Amino acid sequence: MPGSVFPPPPAAVDDAAPSPVAVSGPAHLLRVTLLMAGSCLPILGAVLIAPVLPRMQDHFASSPGAKALVPLALTVPALALALLAPFAGVIVDRLGRKRLLVVATVLYAVFGTAPLWLDSLGAIIASRALVGVAEAAIMTCCTTLIGDYYTGHRRVKYLALQTMCASASATVFFVLGGVAGAAGWRVPFWVYAVSLALAPLMATALPRPVVHAAAERAPAARRPFPWRKLAGICALTFFGAMVFYTVPVEMAYLLDDLGVENTGVIGLATAVASAATVGGAVAFARLKRAPDPMLPAVLALCAAGFAVMFLAGSAPVLVVGAVINCLGTGMLLPALLTSAMSRLAFEDRGRGTGLWTAAFFGGEFVCPLALLAVESAVGSLAGAVGVLGLAAAVVAGGLQAARRRADATGPRALPERPA
Repeated sequence: MPGSVFPPPPAAVDDAAPSPVAVSGPAHLLRVTLLMAGSCLPILGAVLIAPVLPRMQDHFASSPGAKALVPLALTVPALALALLAPFAGVIVDRLGRKRLLVVATVLYAVFGTAPLWLDSLGAIIASRALVGVAEAAIMTCCTTLIGDYYTGHRRVKYLALQTMCASASATVFFVLGGVAGAAGWRVPFWVYAVSLALAPLMATALPRPVVHAAAERAPAARRPFPWRKLAGICALTFFGAMVFYTVPVEMAYLLDDLGVENTGVIGLATAVASAATVGGAVAFARLKRAPDPMLPAVLALCAAGFAVMFLAGSAPVLVVGAVINCLGTGMLLPALLTSAMSRLAFEDRGRGTGLWTAAFFGGEFVCPLALLAVESAVGSLAGAVGVLGLAAAVVAGGLQAARRRADATGPRALPERPA
């Protein structure tokens, strides 16, 4: 494993530095609400139209390539986000977080609602790609602003809250898309207009981040970017995203392989797993520990869940394995994100967050393709999940070994301080 993952910087858990903004009161509550709502917009883009894809397929049945293009309408925003997030990060550091966030939130509504008036499937796919462009800017800005506004355990808390909100909103948006889709396949696209209500609030309620003195003395254009510090955590994040998305993407297929065809049962099982992800994020926020030392144990928990899913001979056992895995993934995502943020100075935070976001959504996009390839090699989807679990266990062991070497040869991180 890359040695840059360890040891963690003391800033990861140190509360000595005060947060540059108020951490209580109505203004604080509104600021957190807006950042969490903005962080949910890319999730909205990822799942909202999933329930209406069959209706879209029927509508465009006569269009060339519709069988391949209609599913692409769901996945192309994630691909665009993964490819463009690093560039969004550069713009964040050059032009400012708040300004780009407001502009991107407005464009998100424009591009997101475009399919309401478009009749060409190709044009709809193009508009969905532009949604991904806006999502790249929104996600990068929201995560960067959390890092700007908060320090120490408060930063850990709100990055964990970001994961909780994203996980919970995925279930809500899926249900909302299904309900709205009953009135027609175009109707769910109206939901994208909600960002028009967020943009003016963001413009007025989010303070401009404080530029630290070090940033003023050493502008980003004149100082080297910490590539080595981020290389290991971004590689680990790419793999972690595959671990994170396996249950949401493949749970229905795994249940189907076990003879479960009732969509209500499948939906309930997925909702239980999603709740476990939220529970894992809550547990991470309450542990108040540096993220890097936790990563081996968290990945081992994910691997244990995959092992149970691989061995499951019935739906209840499969759900138990999924819950174990999702408890781990609920802790994994904020641990990876907090670890990345702790390596970034103010002047690098936009680009660093963009790279991290690209790594995560790149892993999301690759996840089903990788599992499909492994499935064809081992003969079953459960076997592919087992292989991924074995890989997670190996990575966990490698991280633990790297941690022990770092403890033996280098200074330990400063003791954690209570919040």
